[in-house]
Amino acid sequence: MSMTVQTRHLFTLEAKVSIQMGQETPTGMRRIAVVEGGSFRGERLRGEILPTAGGDWLLGRPDGVLLMDVRLTLKTDDGAFIYMTYTGMRHGPEDVIRRLNAGEPVDPSEYYFRVTPRFETASGPYDWLNRLLAVGIGDRKPHGPVYEVFEIL
Repeated sequence: MSMTVQTRHLFTLEAKVSIQMGQETPTGMRRIAVVEGGSFRGERLRGEILPTAGGDWLLGRPDGVLLMDVRLTLKTDDGAFIYMTYTGMRHGPEDVIRRLNAGEPVDPSEYYFRVTPRFETASGPYDWLNRLLAVGIGDRKPHGPVYEVFEIL
């Protein structure tokens, strides 16, 4: 038996977010972002991110790592609701992060941006999501993140 990780593309998720507040805390700069909507598209499921039904709790650590704690509600094109949560991190060279924060285009190969999504749904056709782990590779755009999400087989 081979002990290698195999994946299958689950979907591409594109979110629109806006920072609502930020404050320095003992552990770093805490920011709260509202997820204003977006979409997800894949071979087995597709739909929209419901606006104002999710958020992103960000923590900018003193070492330059940005930690994410995100909750979203997805609605598939056929009307099923899926609760999606993920944690992750983003970091890179100081000049690259400065360009990202300024809204400049930056190739995702220049920085590290990874997430670990999990799913919960009561919908029978999508209940397989309740039993899988996934990983995502992010690309930060000016309007919000774009993730390529992969099921770990």
